[in-house]
Amino acid sequence: MSKTYAGARLRRLREDRRMSQADLARLLGISPSYLNQMEHDSRPLTVPVLLRLTEAFGVDPGFFSERDATRLVADLREALAGDIAGARVSASDLADLASRLPGVAQVLIDLGRRNQQLSERLAGAADGRDGDRESVSSPHEEIRDFFYRRQNYLHDTDLAAERLAEEIGIRPGEVIGALTARLADVHGIHLAAEPGDRLHHYDGRSRTLHLSPRLRPGQRAFRMATQLALLEHGEDLDRLAAEDFPPGSTAHALARIGIANYFASALILPYGAFHAAAEEARYDIERLTDRYGLGYETVCHRLSTLQRPRLRGVPFSFVRVDRAGNMSKRQSATGFHFSRAGGTCPLWNIYEAFAAPGRIHVQIAEMPDSQRYLWTARAVTRHRGGWGEPGKTYAIGLGCEIRHASRLVYSDGLDLDNASAATPIGMGCHVCERLDCSQRAAPPLGRSLLIDQNSSTFVPYPVEDGEGTAQSRA
Repeated sequence: MSKTYAGARLRRLREDRRMSQADLARLLGISPSYLNQMEHDSRPLTVPVLLRLTEAFGVDPGFFSERDATRLVADLREALAGDIAGARVSASDLADLASRLPGVAQVLIDLGRRNQQLSERLAGAADGRDGDRESVSSPHEEIRDFFYRRQNYLHDTDLAAERLAEEIGIRPGEVIGALTARLADVHGIHLAAEPGDRLHHYDGRSRTLHLSPRLRPGQRAFRMATQLALLEHGEDLDRLAAEDFPPGSTAHALARIGIANYFASALILPYGAFHAAAEEARYDIERLTDRYGLGYETVCHRLSTLQRPRLRGVPFSFVRVDRAGNMSKRQSATGFHFSRAGGTCPLWNIYEAFAAPGRIHVQIAEMPDSQRYLWTARAVTRHRGGWGEPGKTYAIGLGCEIRHASRLVYSDGLDLDNASAATPIGMGCHVCERLDCSQRAAPPLGRSLLIDQNSSTFVPYPVEDGEGTAQSRA
């Protein structure tokens, strides 16, 4: 059994709780000097200490595993792509930095992304575009990062929503009635049909919440719950959004809406009851959508948030992608990395889902670091309701590490222990480490290409192996 050295994570955990070494040592039942040695990787974390840490702080034992640095390493590869291409930084350097100094690694990632944004703005100015203005998608990307950093779980918000759900009597089949009564009795708000193209509109003067008749019952409930969050927990939304964004900024306003949406999901799907139902159904998404009368995407997103200490569900990654590969939603409670460099892996079953809408596709996928995941993907289509009006089609993906896969009904009949059964995928061609992929759409970083007019290979970007010969595998 390999030893676990995780001094940086242990130290960061203690500092985040504002505890001294003496305080934590007392809590763990060890001496301060022994704790100091573990924090400096002079001693490994023992099993008894790991158990006490998970009990005291409510973290998964995997928090201290080296594989939890996977996402940090992947982010470093993207942020420092230019330095990697110039052979200034090696893969082992990145892994060591992520493992030993995760705080420093995060600072470098932030600096690298700012540098990339600045380069894009300067390029825009040079092309005659508005170089002083950030790209339109930038604030939305910041909101995705807001939830990504928190592993898609807001503890206080989730608890507040669950308390409100218990107070007003949220139960399957009775959600809209309970929300309608709360809006009317406490806030004097009545419901009306929205005559225009908007899905909903709240008029504060007349105390009227207009809802489009095109909304399905689950969608109506979600927008009613969001309005309750804005009315009853506005100050909490402001405070949480202000942790990352200055009040008054576009990002702050979007974060406030995003947190309200999170509250709404936690209100109509209260944590304790939904967690129990998910475990009972072995995370069968279709059974859960039938039970709660909600859409496939809503249930998948809620499943990706079940990370409450001492009552954790399966840690999922959640993604929503269109046919062109544009990723409009991405959240992760695992080490899975979503690319920012443009495009994802074409071998990922997310894209296979478009070929058979309504069917759930299952895939065991392996990342370049040998970490394997079980992914489910299904295409969903939304229509505005009128003949000839364009609709929207997305693929919804939900994935977990293979060590959790047996808890899912979708693992039945699969050989989870057979690594050769996994499909090798990457984090996007621009930063993928796989040299032998025939689907690669961009040359690998930091490798010299073998250009030979007299030969060709099935791999589109063969690289030299250091002796001037072609190499298709790392």
